[in-house]
Amino acid sequence: MCRPVLLPEFQCARLVLGDDRISHGRVPKLALPGEPRTAPAATPAFPRPQGKPPLLAILDLILPVFLVIAAGYGATFTPVFDAAAGRAVSAFVFNFAIPVMLFRAMAQMDGPAAGAGDLLLAFYIATATVFVCGILITRFGLGRPAGEATILGFAGAYGNTVLIGIPVVLTVFGEAGAFPAFLIISLHSLLFFTLVTVLMELAGSANGELRHLPGRILKSIAFNPIIIGLVLGLAVNRSGLVLPVVVDSFAELLGRAAIPCALFATGAALRSFSIQGALPLASLLVVLKGVVHPMATLAVCTLLFDLPPAWVAVAVVMGATPVGVNPYLFASRYRVGEAECATAIALSTPLAVVTITLALAATGTH
Repeated sequence: MCRPVLLPEFQCARLVLGDDRISHGRVPKLALPGEPRTAPAATPAFPRPQGKPPLLAILDLILPVFLVIAAGYGATFTPVFDAAAGRAVSAFVFNFAIPVMLFRAMAQMDGPAAGAGDLLLAFYIATATVFVCGILITRFGLGRPAGEATILGFAGAYGNTVLIGIPVVLTVFGEAGAFPAFLIISLHSLLFFTLVTVLMELAGSANGELRHLPGRILKSIAFNPIIIGLVLGLAVNRSGLVLPVVVDSFAELLGRAAIPCALFATGAALRSFSIQGALPLASLLVVLKGVVHPMATLAVCTLLFDLPPAWVAVAVVMGATPVGVNPYLFASRYRVGEAECATAIALSTPLAVVTITLALAATGTH
């Protein structure tokens, strides 16, 4: 069977990082080449509008993010930006801009912090809860086959954390949100890739792919540009080396293109997904991903763990991201739930401006 190419957001490795000095709404001062790393500065991560209701203040921050997505979508209707151009922008983002941005951020980040494990546990307990709920609802409540229920549960719990999560987090929190966001991303797709493949094998839908799973996981880690950027940046950080001025300036310049290009590519990719029917079930996936997931994340982070407010906010935002592309790729591979996943992506991405705004408001971010 022909296998689709998985997006780099789907292939991630395990990292243990941290910085307990990151506080809500603050930006750690990154060391310049030749200077020692210092404590975080008391500068806001992003200028906050004054004298506005919290929801409007949040919208002022994140609405430009979604306007860039809309611009990318609109560009696909013009004669100067075709499907090949969209693929080229996506390739640049995943293979160059985001890896270099992550490399520089990790290389300059302060040392590991207590609480990194708690953040991972909190986010993935909530994520696993949504995943299991999605499977149970579709399998026993709606009578769908086990393999299809697995794919639909996957779609209800797997968000677009790279193309939308990173830009929103860095826009709202600045460098203060970098560590918790990168930590969550480092395990996000690796866990889902392994778990969903195993469950599809047990459901009899994977056509014997389980025996190839370890090799595919290792290959996905070794050749994933995003993981390479994270790991190399961490290696530089832990070695105590300081990036040369030329390298640092190059990485900063190229990394600046990551966020706008990622958002533009997201909008362009939306043209490939349309409302293909199965609206009731697709709407269930949208609710699971955009409402239940961030609510569960907020509950677990605040009730079961003692995490810094900024970490809680970042985790909740990651939970509120729209349905990612990889559930659709899995659905296409196994030929189950394709229409539901495609429709959920098409619906949840524009609605994310609402879900992420409400998620930020729920965490007290404004």
